[in-house]
Amino acid sequence: MTLVFCAYNEAAHMPAKLENIARLKARHPDLEVLAFDDGSSDATYQLLSARPDLLSVVRGGGRNGKAHGMKLLAARATGEIMVFTDANVTLREDALEALAAWYADPQVGGVCGALHYLGSDTSATASVGSRYWRMEEHLKAEESRTGNVMGADGSIFSIRRALYPEFPDTVLDDFTVSMAVVFAGKRLIKVEDVVAYEGLVASRKDEIARKIRIAARAFHTHSFLAPKLARMGGLDKFKYASRKILRWFGGGFLVIGALSFVLAMLAISWPLGLAAAAAIAAAVLAGLRMTKGPLASIMEIVIALIATQIGVFRAMRGQTFAVWNPAKSR
Repeated sequence: MTLVFCAYNEAAHMPAKLENIARLKARHPDLEVLAFDDGSSDATYQLLSARPDLLSVVRGGGRNGKAHGMKLLAARATGEIMVFTDANVTLREDALEALAAWYADPQVGGVCGALHYLGSDTSATASVGSRYWRMEEHLKAEESRTGNVMGADGSIFSIRRALYPEFPDTVLDDFTVSMAVVFAGKRLIKVEDVVAYEGLVASRKDEIARKIRIAARAFHTHSFLAPKLARMGGLDKFKYASRKILRWFGGGFLVIGALSFVLAMLAISWPLGLAAAAAIAAAVLAGLRMTKGPLASIMEIVIALIATQIGVFRAMRGQTFAVWNPAKSR
C-alpha cells in the first residue's frame, strides 16, 4: 500500500501530518509514503525531507500544481493500492487496515473514506461548509448503496494502482483518478470505517477563491472526460448530472429567480417592484457585514453558488487553474 499527498506552504500542518504518518507506519511498517512539494516558500520541504525514515519527498521545479505532482508520485508508487490524501489531513490510526479489508472484493476498484471536518463553530463560513459536507457525505453514501460514487474527494480515497489514468494538469486529479475506477467497470464505493480529519475553511475570502478554482477545474475535467462519461449507464449519468452539473449553475438560477421576483412585483406596481429590489439589496448588504447568525449563513450559501458560477464562466472562457494556494484560515 502506498500513501501519497502533495503540499505547498503547509509547514504549519507538517508536525501533525508527520506524527500521523509515524503512527500509521508503526501499525504498518511496510507502508510506502510519498510526498510532493510544489516549490514551497516556507519550511514544508525541509520538514518533510528531514524524515526519510517516514517518507520519500519529491520537489517540483517551481509551481507545477497538484495534478502534476500526483502523477509523479503515482509513477514512483509500488503498492498495489494507492491511498490519496492532503497535507492538512490526518487519518484515524485504524484507517488503513479498514481500507485493506474492502479490497478483498475483486470488484472493488476504489474506496472513498469518511471525512470528518473540524472547527464548524469558528465562523458562518465554516458552519455552512460543515453542513454542506455532511450533505455531500450522505449523497456519496446513497450513490455507493446504489452502485458507484460519482467521484471522490481528494482528502481521503484510494484506488488499485493498475487503474491510475493519464490526464492533463488542468483537471481535478481526485475526480479524474477516482472516476477511472468506474470507467474500468469496477466499483467505486463509499465506506464509513476509513476515517480522516480536516479543518474547515473559516474565511469567506478563502472559500470564494477555493470555490472559483474548483468549479473552473471541474468544468475542464468534465470536458476532458466527456466521451467516457457519455458511455456510463443511465443511473450513473443521472447521479453525475444531478450532483455535479446542476450545482455549477446554481448561482445563475438564483440570480434569475431574484430578477424574476422583482419583475413580477414590478408588473403589479412600480412601488412594489422597487420595494422588492430594495429589500433584496438590503438583505445582501446586511448578510455581507455579518459573520454569524441565520442571515450570515444564508449569505454564505449565496456566495458559494455565485462563486461556483463565476468559476464555470471563467473556465468556459478558457481560463485554467493548474496550481493552488492553501486556505490560510483552516
